[in-house]
Amino acid sequence: MALKSKEKKPNLIEEPDSEKAVTYIEGEGPVMGFFEHIDELRKHLMRAGAALLVTTTLCMFFTGQILQYLISAAPETESMARKLQILGPTESVVVYFRVALMSGAILAMPIITWQVFAFVLPGLTREEKRFVLLSLPGIMVFFLIGVAFAWFIMTPAALTFLAEFQSEVFVVEWTADQYVAFITALLFWIGVAFETPLVFFVLGRMGFVRPRALVKNWRFAVVAAAIIAALITPTIDPFNMALVMGPLLGLYVLSIFLTAIAYRRSGVGQAEIAEKKAAREAQKRAKQAKKHTKRS
Repeated sequence: MALKSKEKKPNLIEEPDSEKAVTYIEGEGPVMGFFEHIDELRKHLMRAGAALLVTTTLCMFFTGQILQYLISAAPETESMARKLQILGPTESVVVYFRVALMSGAILAMPIITWQVFAFVLPGLTREEKRFVLLSLPGIMVFFLIGVAFAWFIMTPAALTFLAEFQSEVFVVEWTADQYVAFITALLFWIGVAFETPLVFFVLGRMGFVRPRALVKNWRFAVVAAAIIAALITPTIDPFNMALVMGPLLGLYVLSIFLTAIAYRRSGVGQAEIAEKKAAREAQKRAKQAKKHTKRS
């Protein structure tokens, strides 16, 4: 029977300073306290906010062209040309800045994503840091694929259905505020949703998420997808909700498969596989010993 080696705990070293005592883990560096973590989070949030401010300001010079491009997706009917109504004196300004903010958020997404990961990087091992850094370009590619999917596939289907629904009863005259809010929310959040499979892949590779947990909680995933779909689509019709829920559930299934692949290669997954293999071999040896005892 093999003896289990005791896990060696890191040695904590406290070095007094003129202002505060700093705790170090031997061979790894300083250990941050609660308020140091809060201060570090504040710095990363400020950098992400600054990046969003810069990209939004840059996009303001092109917001007119972007707004025209977004309006071009609206179906042209007898009652509605490709111009949207303004019902308030400040509505045009609100719509203008909404489009600029959405465009700036898409441009700033690489920096925002990096700042989120940069906050957790100090707590990871060297191999985990390398894996996270290599996954950042892929996460951005998935985000852009999600935006393209929402614009070229989901948006035309949703707008055509809404424009033609009971058209013999209703006059289709959309306002700019509601139309742009619908389009920008759909593009941005579907893009974010498309990042989830690769995020789960990274978490599974680091051993933080198990595929069995995702499979076990599929009911919660369905409810969460329904809630997210209801928040993204301001309408209550089942068509648009299903149009959003379908890709979300498909992404969840893809996340399960990617997590299963990544978890098997993680340190935690390899340890579980080795433990199961050792248990099977122990059972096999026990059966062989039992048969040998019966024969003797």
